[in-house]
Amino acid sequence: MIAIALPDADAEIEPVPTSGGGHKPHPELDKLSNIVKAFNDQFGGLFSDAKRMEQRITGEIPQKVSEDHAYQNAKKNSDRQNARIEHDKALKRVITALFSDDAQLFKQFQDNESFRHWLTDTVFVMTYEE
Repeated sequence: MIAIALPDADAEIEPVPTSGGGHKPHPELDKLSNIVKAFNDQFGGLFSDAKRMEQRITGEIPQKVSEDHAYQNAKKNSDRQNARIEHDKALKRVITALFSDDAQLFKQFQDNESFRHWLTDTVFVMTYEE
């Protein structure tokens, strides 16, 4: 065995901080303009009518997800993790309902993993802290 020699010195351990609470702080809700900019930077070229898609993503989709009864119940009666699960289910139902009006959105949501993750995270942040 190898012995590791440490210098013999008096030392103090800092007290455990009382703030912070041991959880991750919730991200600040992005301003609508930041959400639109992020959408345009990452996915603006994917859609033939990017302006209409901006309106769907910033208005129509979050509103319909917020109106979902299972998601509302999870927000009121459960923790953030369970609310996220119900949110993701509600978002899938909303996107599926929009298929007849906007097959391009449905296709991107189903096939483009980075778009799906971005949209899911963005809509959750917009709807959870209402």
